[in-house]
Amino acid sequence: MARSERRRRAAAAEGARSLERARGAGRRDGRASGASGARGSAGGAALAVVVLALAFGLSGRWVMAWLRMRRALTLHPAPPALPPDSSSPAVAPELFWGTYRPHVYFGMKTRSPKPLLTGLMWAQQSATPGIPPKLRHTCEQGDGVGPYGWEFHDGLSFGRQHISDGALRLTTEFVKRPGGQHGGDWSWRVTVVPQASGTSSLPLVSLFFYVVTDGQEVLLPEIEAKGQLKFISGHTSELGDFRLTLLPPTSPGDTVPKHGSYNVLWSSNPGLPLLTDMVMSRLNSWFKHRPPGASPERYLGLPGSLKWEESGPSGQGQFLIQQVTLKVPFSMEFIFESGSAQAGNQARGPLVGNQLTQVLESHAAAFQERFERTFKLKEKGLSPEEQALGQVALSGLLGGIGYFYGQGLVLPDTGVEGSEQKVDPALFPPVPLFSGVPSRSFFPRGFLWDEGFHQLLVQRWDPHLTREALGHWLGLLNADGWIGREQILGDEARSRVPPEFLVQRAAHANPPTLLLPVLRMLEGSDPDDLAFLRKAFPRLHAWFSWLHQSQAGPVPLSYRWRGRDLALPTLLNPKTLPSGLDDYPRASHPSAAERHLDLRCWVALGARVLSRLADQLGEAEAAAELGPLAASLEEPRSLDELHWAPELGFFADFGNHTKAVQLQSRPPQGLVRVVGRPPPKLQYVDAPGYVSLFPFLLQLLDPSSPRLGPLLDILADSRHLWSPFGLRSLSASSLFYKQPNSEHDPPYWRGAVWLNINYLALGALHHYGHVEGPHKAQAAKLYHELRANVMSTVWRQYQATGFLWEQYSDQDGRGMGCRPFHGWTSLVLLVMAEEY
Repeated sequence: MARSERRRRAAAAEGARSLERARGAGRRDGRASGASGARGSAGGAALAVVVLALAFGLSGRWVMAWLRMRRALTLHPAPPALPPDSSSPAVAPELFWGTYRPHVYFGMKTRSPKPLLTGLMWAQQSATPGIPPKLRHTCEQGDGVGPYGWEFHDGLSFGRQHISDGALRLTTEFVKRPGGQHGGDWSWRVTVVPQASGTSSLPLVSLFFYVVTDGQEVLLPEIEAKGQLKFISGHTSELGDFRLTLLPPTSPGDTVPKHGSYNVLWSSNPGLPLLTDMVMSRLNSWFKHRPPGASPERYLGLPGSLKWEESGPSGQGQFLIQQVTLKVPFSMEFIFESGSAQAGNQARGPLVGNQLTQVLESHAAAFQERFERTFKLKEKGLSPEEQALGQVALSGLLGGIGYFYGQGLVLPDTGVEGSEQKVDPALFPPVPLFSGVPSRSFFPRGFLWDEGFHQLLVQRWDPHLTREALGHWLGLLNADGWIGREQILGDEARSRVPPEFLVQRAAHANPPTLLLPVLRMLEGSDPDDLAFLRKAFPRLHAWFSWLHQSQAGPVPLSYRWRGRDLALPTLLNPKTLPSGLDDYPRASHPSAAERHLDLRCWVALGARVLSRLADQLGEAEAAAELGPLAASLEEPRSLDELHWAPELGFFADFGNHTKAVQLQSRPPQGLVRVVGRPPPKLQYVDAPGYVSLFPFLLQLLDPSSPRLGPLLDILADSRHLWSPFGLRSLSASSLFYKQPNSEHDPPYWRGAVWLNINYLALGALHHYGHVEGPHKAQAAKLYHELRANVMSTVWRQYQATGFLWEQYSDQDGRGMGCRPFHGWTSLVLLVMAEEY
């Protein structure tokens, strides 16, 4: 056996033994009495099951399956990174209220398992009898609304959003005011004006302001004449006493009341996913809007009197909605006043009218000043329009942060690959999640591999928000150290996900991008970050240990994504959803012999980060174990032997593969996968693209590495990855370039330009362009050209459409995929600021 092979295997064996010892030590020391108790009870229950199984002669395989099932659905016993009540108004009053329902156009709720929710719906009334109005409520990809998004949002206490809806332009604003013991007060303003000046004969517009409770909370509305709510008194255990007031409408910028027609509905909560349908079903009565001195106009409205309607099981909360119908233009204000805040300062009164205007403008000015201090775009010479794009990118990401609570569906790891379908999914314990979302319209939920990129930007703006998000994600660990890649928590989230994506599989990983903001914390000097990392270390270590062991490949120091699609006759190339790169071409015939380059690089990065963190925290035992593993994974010869393909001239995956695969039309089946000759064999996969760049992207190569030059050449070659709009995801010379993966599955990571990988590439080029090495000049030149291309692409499409997009065409820069996509596309701001 060659010397390098022996060294590689010895290092891998030592790394595995070290990590197992670390987990054993973690199980022994407990670190908290609560964790010890949980472990003790779990161990006792497991022992009891084993004894019973032996007594009844059940097989060891059954026992192991039961134990795997139980561990998959058991929360990790390590102490949490955040206090158990970290979301409460007592601990974090400034974050208790927020726009934490990103999937609705405008709404707020509390960070609570049983929140008080508020929201807005609107409709342009149809003048034609029999044609119902289009009720706007939840952000939908194809509803014709847009562009829309946050102009300003500070992630904490203030936001301003613009929404285009046909001939209308809505502006929604909110500001929070601290005080009391229950999270303080807040005020909304909604302004509706014509999209174009001089527009006449606009239809009547109805705004619907609603409040929803979940449980035994009390709402007591008081109504004036003609269905107008005077105010809503309420009480909950978390909010104490409070009052909600909807002020009469005015003309924009005025304080003189404007005539409106009022309708109201008060019922039990039908369930959050059903709110829109319930309101639509009750818009079935015609009313007349009669402004003084004007002709009456007909509109569809809710029942006109405040009458309680039982619409579901008792005890599931209340739904109270006020409809206000009037002519454009107008403004309306909706006020929440906390009883304890008002009691503490009798003179302050509600934040309305001119005072609200002044406070909103003050917050907008403060946001812009802070933005420039943080990102210095003006100082760097960027235009006012580019600065505005940066503000929109940040605000859209912060305005997309949600608070979710509920139970996800999980398929446990059976220990036998491909056998998950024989096991029924089960409910994970109820958990909270405070997280950004990739897209308010299409992906309004937490995604593990997206969130690490989100937090790179959030962290620059508000490190506290990043600690909150990371703490919540680490709170999702199960007893094995697994985190589900997609978090679908609660009925609202579940209602927006296709059934085939609801279940998460406990054997499947996802790129550990949360380590990217952890690395930034390590490189910084914030003592609060270090204190957080000290608490988070046992969970970070457990998560990394699970990834390293569960995704181990066929030979030492190799890794393989579990959960590739089967080689179905309808698929050109079986997808690898756990990798995050979905349809990127891997080996044509999935097998246990595969070695995945990107996963190995993610594990190498994880070992590097955890080793450094253990050193900094004084975790001597963990550092002694993680250090050798990190060194082994970064050893150039090891990476070369496993993934350098000399016949191709780049790093690549390895597996059972043939290029002789294509989709052919075979009536009546449609497009069918046909495998020709040569047949598949174990070899490197010829698919140059993002995967090939990972040793470079994660900066695992030494600046003098002989492999760096060929990677830069592929990156810079327009026949491969370079385009005027950014780096394309797959080489233009690949047989899979722009090829659909099935008859109904268009290409996704097969040529399009993605901002997250382009951001990593820019960071790597910036790094290699500033350190001494034979490729310093080339890296610096490519950096400046690529940065200009990426910024220009996002800017032009934002100017043309008003949206940030999920991906961009490598042919013409056109925005593609879903929109708005204020997830990792918001990294364009860090590109502008040159923060890597």
